[in-house]
Amino acid sequence: MITAFGHVGHCVSDLARARRFYEGLLGFTYERELTVPDDMVTTLLDVEAPANLTAVYLRLDGLVLELLHFDRPVGLPPPRRRFDEPGLTHLSLRVSDLAAVARQVEAYGGEVLPGTPAPDRVLMIRDPDGQRVELVAARG
Repeated sequence: MITAFGHVGHCVSDLARARRFYEGLLGFTYERELTVPDDMVTTLLDVEAPANLTAVYLRLDGLVLELLHFDRPVGLPPPRRRFDEPGLTHLSLRVSDLAAVARQVEAYGGEVLPGTPAPDRVLMIRDPDGQRVELVAARG
């Protein structure tokens, strides 16, 4: 029987940049960091050695975000996933001052997506690696 939500894993290309975005802009706090042994990574995650995987765990309220970084050369970046493709589509976070966060997104390496129908209540952004994050104005 499931007793609680564990975490969400997010693979990032630059760990420092991702931490700056999620901690500095969105208010996550650093919880812990670990280096994962290659034999575990190659078996469980179907990744070729050497993986050189570092996992950083960030917390925001009850949500734990695991930033996964493979310190090795990578090929071309994958194409951006469409919202209607199978898999996780976005994170959704409530923010106390949506306008203030929106003004800072680009300074933290993110992108505000145009076309949000109610930008005073909800805003869709991308993090530095292209992951969609929905920001919802907290009801006050």
